[in-house]
Amino acid sequence: MRFLHTSDWHLGRAFHGVGLLPAQELFLDDLVATVEREQVEAVLVSGDVYDRALPPPDAVRLLSRTLGRLRRAGAQVVLSAGNHDSPARLGFADEVLAAAGVHVRTTADSLTEPVRIGGVEIFPVPYLEPAFAADRLGAGERSHAGVLRAVTDRIADARSGDLPSVVMAHVFAAGATTTDSERDVSVGGLGVVPAEVFDAFDYAALGHLHRPQQLSERVRYSGSPVAMSFSEAGRSKSSLLVDLDEHGLAVRELPAPVLRPLARLRGSLEQLLDDPALADHAGSWVEATLTEHAPRAMERLRTRFPHCLRLEIDAPSRQGDLRSYADRVRGRTDLQLCCDFVEHVLGRDADESEQELLREAIDGAAVQRRGADRETSGAERADDAGRGTTGAA
Repeated sequence: MRFLHTSDWHLGRAFHGVGLLPAQELFLDDLVATVEREQVEAVLVSGDVYDRALPPPDAVRLLSRTLGRLRRAGAQVVLSAGNHDSPARLGFADEVLAAAGVHVRTTADSLTEPVRIGGVEIFPVPYLEPAFAADRLGAGERSHAGVLRAVTDRIADARSGDLPSVVMAHVFAAGATTTDSERDVSVGGLGVVPAEVFDAFDYAALGHLHRPQQLSERVRYSGSPVAMSFSEAGRSKSSLLVDLDEHGLAVRELPAPVLRPLARLRGSLEQLLDDPALADHAGSWVEATLTEHAPRAMERLRTRFPHCLRLEIDAPSRQGDLRSYADRVRGRTDLQLCCDFVEHVLGRDADESEQELLREAIDGAAVQRRGADRETSGAERADDAGRGTTGAA
C-alpha cells in the first residue's frame, strides 16, 4: 500500500494574530494534487486536525471540502483525534463517514479494530488522557507510557499476523525534539512515551510534535505542514510518502508548499531598514530583534517588512533609580510623570509630538474631573437643603 503520513493540521490556528487558513488551504490543495499524482491509496492524519475543540466554521468547511476532494482523488482517509480535537465533534457521524471511506477514530472504543486498506492493517490511536483512560485500559501506571503500552499490547493480540501493520498515535516519544509551537507538551516525566512501544508495528505514524523527525527506520513524525512559531524559521515542512508491503518499507519526504516564509532578523533599526541582503524578506513573516531602543520601531519596520509580526528589544537597560517611589515623584508635574512612564517603557524620552498628546490628555482629564466635582458639589448642596427642609417639617 502507498499512503501519505501527515499530522497536526491545526485548522483554524492563528499566528501572532494572523489567521493561517490560507496557508493551510494551500497545503491541502497540494495534498490532493499529490494523491492524484502519486496514486496514493490512503491519507493518514495523526491527530490535531483542528486547533481547538470548537473550531471556527471556516475550518470545518475546509476540512469537509478537503475530505470530499481526497475521496474523489482515489484515497481513503484515516483521521485520529489529537489533544486539541474534541472527540465528540471530530467523531460526529463516524459510522456514516467510514462507509464513504473516511475513517475517524476519537475514542478508546475501537482500538483493536483495524482499518484495512490495500492489504495493510491500520490502527488509529487517538490521544488518550491517562487520568481517564488508564483504569479503563488496565494500564500498569497512570501515565502516557502506561496507557500506550496497554493499547499496543491489546492491538498486538488483535492483529491478524499475516498483514503489515501501521499504528497512528498522538504522543511525545522519547528522543524527539520540540518547537515553540506545541502546546501542552510534557518534555519529561509522565508525558514521555518510549519509542519501543511501537516495535511490534511495521510503521508508526506519529503526530503531536511539529518538527519532522525520524526516531528509527519505522517510527517517524511527519511534523505540521505549516509553521506555527518563529522557532521553525529555516526548517522545511513536509509530508511522508510511505510504501509498505510484505517486502518492506520505503519512505520519501515530500516538501510542503510555503505561503509565506519565516525570518528572524536582528540588528539596529537602521541596519534592518538599510541592509540590501535583507531584501528577500520583504514578503516574509518577520520577527525582528532590535539591539537599540527606537521610536515608532514597528511602524518603521513595516515600511520595509509589511508582514513583521513580532518585535523584541534586546538593548542595554538604563541604570535604575534606587530612590523610593515617593522620592522619585515628589515635586514632579503630571506631564513629567507621564513622560517618565514613556521613558520607562520605551527606553527613550518622549518626543515633542508625544508630549503634546500627553498634555492634551492631562488637560482634558482635568476638565472632566472639575466638571464631575461641580456636579457632585451641586448634588450635595441640594441633598443638604432637602435634609434641612425635612427636619424643619
